[in-house]
Amino acid sequence: MNLVLFAHPPFLGLRSQAHFARMLADAYRQRGHTVDLRHPHDTLHRRWPAGRSAKWAGYADQYLLFPGQMRRAMRHDPPHTLYVFCDQALGPWVPHAAHRPHVVHCHDLLALRSALGEVPENPTSATGRIYQRYIRRGFGHARHFISISDQTRADLHRVGGVSPLTSARVYNGLNHPYQPMDAAAARLALRQAGVQLPLDGHLLHVGGGQWYKNAVGVLALYAAYVHAEMLAGTAALPLWMVSPAPDTALREAVARVPAAGRVHFVPGLSPDALQASYSLASALLFPSLAEGFGWPIVEALSCGCPVLTTDEAPMNEVGGDAALYLPRLRGRGDMPAWAQEGAELLRQLLQGPAAARQERVAAGLRWAARFRAEAAIDAYLDVYRHVLEIEAPAVDPLLGA
Repeated sequence: MNLVLFAHPPFLGLRSQAHFARMLADAYRQRGHTVDLRHPHDTLHRRWPAGRSAKWAGYADQYLLFPGQMRRAMRHDPPHTLYVFCDQALGPWVPHAAHRPHVVHCHDLLALRSALGEVPENPTSATGRIYQRYIRRGFGHARHFISISDQTRADLHRVGGVSPLTSARVYNGLNHPYQPMDAAAARLALRQAGVQLPLDGHLLHVGGGQWYKNAVGVLALYAAYVHAEMLAGTAALPLWMVSPAPDTALREAVARVPAAGRVHFVPGLSPDALQASYSLASALLFPSLAEGFGWPIVEALSCGCPVLTTDEAPMNEVGGDAALYLPRLRGRGDMPAWAQEGAELLRQLLQGPAAARQERVAAGLRWAARFRAEAAIDAYLDVYRHVLEIEAPAVDPLLGA
């Protein structure tokens, strides 16, 4: 196949999106497909790289200059080319390729849902609402989509304003070969990363500082767990927060943790160090308010780490029968009772019989095996071939391997 992949410009600093685009390009080339990765250049942004002007210069590069560059390049593409948009947030570019075979990868609709007032925890400004409508109007021209979860696909159909001919669900594939590590090897990997974990185990949270990661809720749950352990006369495990440095709200939440608890913030870990931390952790605390997918759930299960997460899609979709679930936190007023319930579930998870834990670990490893990167790539390419068969049936001999 001849594939053109459209991606976010590097100057936006969207590392996960950049990684996804590069991963697709590398995987497709390895399978013998022709790939051209295209994105806006910082023609104006480089002149105003900081401050309020940088934002508008970036918009000009993306939405004023790039569409013309995009159309000029398309004139030289073979007629059987498939245009792949690596994120639905690239929607404003979709109308320029809607007359050609195309696919839009849809990661999540959280920003759009927030703009529509569906997520009270994340209010959106007036300009943000206009921007999300602009994006939605753009990807609404598309006819073919791949969503990362059933929840994302449902949101796409419900609030996305689309009428797709193709709407596939393909789970993300792990972007690192996560698997259980021997304790000694895991500790060595962490020491090399400058992290010294305690010998008696730890609890783990992995987040990026976004509102939906519910970091304040994680700390409230941990505080309730520490209090319960104190009443029982047992020692509480420390909590490691793999996330950015705490803001004021998080520092206040840490201050509410009883003195017997220990909270450590680690601003970022490499995939190898994160794999080591999962392998040594007693449990992952991941009670998100929402997710597009929920990578840490699968990563932890792949490393033999039990998971406590939220009983709502897509978290329960990604965790399946292998994770333990807590109801979603509905509001700050519900925090004390919610944290108490979460603490009890956590203690059951940690204090259960060894055989039950071993079975939970084994179930997690079996479940996580379905999220292989190769399986995701195979599924993407199957959808691409299907789209070309629909949009350009005369070029079947050119579909490739």
